[in-house]
Amino acid sequence: MDVVDAATRSRMMKGIRSKDTRPEITVRKYLHAQGFRYRLHSRKLPGSPDLVLPRYRVAIFVHGCFWHRHQGCKYATNPANNAERWKLKFDANTERDARKEAMLRAAGWRVLVVWECELRHTPEERLRQLVNDIADTRSPPSSPLD
Repeated sequence: MDVVDAATRSRMMKGIRSKDTRPEITVRKYLHAQGFRYRLHSRKLPGSPDLVLPRYRVAIFVHGCFWHRHQGCKYATNPANNAERWKLKFDANTERDARKEAMLRAAGWRVLVVWECELRHTPEERLRQLVNDIADTRSPPSSPLD
């Protein structure tokens, strides 16, 4: 049984953002300060990655641990109510994530994923690693997004 009525729950769920989340903005600010330029949520690419660095052919997803089911993470909890519906939802999310990543890789893009919990616990370390991962993927600017 839910602790709030259906209308309140609906309003709460509508307030959950898919773009411009706190973890995403943290990554964007850090990369911009490091001199990287990117495009946001490019609809030209499968899955509309959160950040696209065409110069490096890198697509970055900033995933929430709950919605994208970060394995072994304490934030990837399973709701007790309506468990079967949630399982179907989470399975669809992870299947879609894998499919979109595969499509990007097949198109020659390098896909990097930053998890919400990584930015909570060791943000500086993870962001430095992200910069290293991007720098390791230098390729000629032959992207259709350049």
